[in-house]
Amino acid sequence: MLDSGRLTAGPMMSRFEQAMADSHDCAHGLMCNSGTSALQIALAALKERHGWQDGDEVLVPAVTFVASSNVVMYNGLKPVFVDVEPDYYEIDPALIEARITPRTRAIMPVHLAGHPCDMTPIMEIAERHGLRVVEDSCETMFARDHGRAVGSFGDVGCFSTYVAHIINTGVGGLCTTNDAELLVMLKSLMNHGRDSIYIRMDDDQGQDDDGLFRIVDRRFSFTRLGHSFRCTEMEAAIGVAEFERHAENIGRRNAIAQRLTQGLAGLESHLQLPTERPGAERVFMFYPIVIRDDAINRDDLILYLEKHGVETRYLLPLINQPAYRTLFGNLDADYPVAAWLNANAFYVGCHPQLSDGDVDTMIEVFHKFFS
Repeated sequence: MLDSGRLTAGPMMSRFEQAMADSHDCAHGLMCNSGTSALQIALAALKERHGWQDGDEVLVPAVTFVASSNVVMYNGLKPVFVDVEPDYYEIDPALIEARITPRTRAIMPVHLAGHPCDMTPIMEIAERHGLRVVEDSCETMFARDHGRAVGSFGDVGCFSTYVAHIINTGVGGLCTTNDAELLVMLKSLMNHGRDSIYIRMDDDQGQDDDGLFRIVDRRFSFTRLGHSFRCTEMEAAIGVAEFERHAENIGRRNAIAQRLTQGLAGLESHLQLPTERPGAERVFMFYPIVIRDDAINRDDLILYLEKHGVETRYLLPLINQPAYRTLFGNLDADYPVAAWLNANAFYVGCHPQLSDGDVDTMIEVFHKFFS
């Protein structure tokens, strides 16, 4: 990569983008500097194309990483929360239509922890009400719902390649789409709003005189307000290397998750373990657990795990975050499943570097706590 003399927007980036697009049933991919940036420009492009007004609404699950709803507000739109399914922790399709108002413009399903949302009813609702769909796939790559890849159902799919994600480039993100015109807008928004006639360094290759003049005339023309969301060939090269071994890494992640499930099966009176919706093909990013025993305090369990070398993290609390309490007040009564998860859910890792011995140690620590 260094020998090529191309530090940005070069062949490695094109290679990684196309590999990710192809593997997610899409024609186009666009690499940027984070999953958050991918979400930001996806909503901005749809807002511009469809003439959305400030204050229009986007439906967002009540359990997700804060970026999902933050980008809604950064685009001048209003997040409207929808409670999640108690078994899969993703937006509940049965609750979506009750949250639709005359100002609703889009749905943002978030594929959580490597598990795809129930996309068939979500897309049916979107079509029925004329809504756009932005898939937040930042935690879920290569997963499928009834044979179709995440990131290919909606207008745009948004992925993250941040540290500890299924493909890790250090920092990075990606949009996927089957809409060539939307891709042009996404490219512009990622690059300061620059005219998309010249985004990559070789976009002027093979042009006749008229074509070359158009590029020279417009290549530093800025047609909209945009962002500096580009990344470099270095991240793209890491992405190519990670992509080449993604099947091996996914196999290891899923094997670790299966080993955890088998080892913790005797604790299911205390713990709700991950399950798959029929038709879902999951790729574990992490291993979510919910305490179902009212006699067990989550803080006690987490402290015990951490003291014995098992790292944990809460399961993506959103509505109880301090910033969201300030903005929206206490929403626990409105979103009971989210509130239940915020009080009882956490996750442990299943990254490919864990050995079987590491996993068995994790299982042993759980059993010691409950004994």
